[in-house]
Amino acid sequence: MAGFAERWGFGPDKFWLYDGLPEELVEFDESLGLWHVYGYPEALEVLNNPDAFSTDSARLFNLDEQTAKYIDGDLTQMTGAQHAHLREQVATAFGATAMADLEPRVHEVAGGLLDNLAGRDRFDLLGEFVGDLSGIVFCELLGIPAEDRALFALIDQNMDAEAQLATVATSEGADYFDNLTAPLQPLRDMLGAHIDRRIRQPRKDLLSLLVGVRKLDGTPLSRDQIINFVIGMLGAGHLSTPLLIGNATLCLESFPDQAVRVRTDRSLVPGMLEETMRFLTPAAATYRATTVAAQIAGRTIPADQLVRVWFGAANRDPRRFGDPGRFDVTRDPNPHLGFGHGDHFCLGRRMIRIETRIVFNLLLDRCPDLRVDPDVAPAFFGSPDFTGVRSVWVRR
Repeated sequence: MAGFAERWGFGPDKFWLYDGLPEELVEFDESLGLWHVYGYPEALEVLNNPDAFSTDSARLFNLDEQTAKYIDGDLTQMTGAQHAHLREQVATAFGATAMADLEPRVHEVAGGLLDNLAGRDRFDLLGEFVGDLSGIVFCELLGIPAEDRALFALIDQNMDAEAQLATVATSEGADYFDNLTAPLQPLRDMLGAHIDRRIRQPRKDLLSLLVGVRKLDGTPLSRDQIINFVIGMLGAGHLSTPLLIGNATLCLESFPDQAVRVRTDRSLVPGMLEETMRFLTPAAATYRATTVAAQIAGRTIPADQLVRVWFGAANRDPRRFGDPGRFDVTRDPNPHLGFGHGDHFCLGRRMIRIETRIVFNLLLDRCPDLRVDPDVAPAFFGSPDFTGVRSVWVRR
């Protein structure tokens, strides 16, 4: 829906918000040296075939030893039996039982943060509320002091970078991996210190769980692998809650009829959040690397090629979603790809859903007339792989 995209000033790189899908649903981009996949069934073909389309895309780049150590252990790069084995061990921390136990604490923290904003007629929804909530909850999950969440903001720098991942030399893509990893060193140092303490004295927290994880050969994860694992989860889990809430706020502002329905019937809040994941998908793209020549939509993608799967575009595919440019909080079924698909389906999706549901219900309770501040334009992350608000001011 062009009116929505133009209202909030989305750039042309978010093409699916304007003119729908390209005619060619699978195409090669010579300028970046990679393949784009836009359609929904085409995306599923890629995501459901990990043998041909591997998540280990880093192997396509000639990374030096220093840079490679920042990727080793990242769950998003793992493949096959090793990935399944490690994921199974960590999944209990994000399972239904653990998340049900977490829910009262999310209520408590969110309520306290809103108490601190009492009397304010306007505030930064993400910067002064949701970001702190998500950071505090993730710190408690890891078992580290809440004040250490300040370093989580370093990951925002990656999301604000406009550089494109490419397999050919580009001016903006030069030193792509170094630019992503180098700013994270203070965060790595902080996490490493906590991991050293857990090795000496384990506790009942996620860091201790990771210290106890064993690979298929029976050996533990290295210190760097645990750090990379946590940073990967921070990017996929902790930051997803503010992104989803910020995007949902823009959607409700743009579709007042849907906002009225949600305010009138709170049972629609979960569906509203799922529709936001489809309509304004925060994680807009993911990457795979072909291990063999593979055919998608009549195109043959050779082996050892980088493939960019566009979740944002696939979630607007009219072959799967009726009237895809319409924001509909009652859309059912809604098999969006906002949390990914297949063996790399988002591990922290339950936590994200719990946090966002609680936040919106509290906001509707305490700020029933909440609206986007017309005097302050929302600020968006610059990464082409994300579609998300990093700051949105609201009025009560």
